[in-house]
Amino acid sequence: MRIAIGTDHAGYALKERLKQELTRLGHEIEDLGTYAPEPPVDYPDFCFPVGERVASGRAERGIVLGGSGIGECIAANKVSGVRAALIHSDETARLARQHNDSNVLALGGRTVNHEDAVRWLGIWLSTPFEGGRHIARIQKISAYEHRLVEFRRS
Repeated sequence: MRIAIGTDHAGYALKERLKQELTRLGHEIEDLGTYAPEPPVDYPDFCFPVGERVASGRAERGIVLGGSGIGECIAANKVSGVRAALIHSDETARLARQHNDSNVLALGGRTVNHEDAVRWLGIWLSTPFEGGRHIARIQKISAYEHRLVEFRRS
């Protein structure tokens, strides 16, 4: 799977650890930065490109990282077609995929330990979308995004 990943300085160490795991699992990684742990770095500069890669189909999934993952999740979700989920447990990793068909994973480099993050990444990558009753909900989100784009054009 092709996976785009991006972070600010606060998520740099976790990004490097997740890249190791992704490589071990055989995934193709597009690292969109940052490439050093020195601040200051603004997370939108990395989260928007990750979201754009996923939304355009140039990446199948994306990962955004920062101090808490909150702002990174918000930024990625500004890209139409992105369903970013802030993960903080095995359960949220599973449900993000199973019920929400999450295509971008958000994690906080200052709020989670690396072992948990690696486990959650594995759950998120391996859990299929359940479909069924969840399809209509995702279609409603997509329809709203399309209406919003049209509204902004008019």
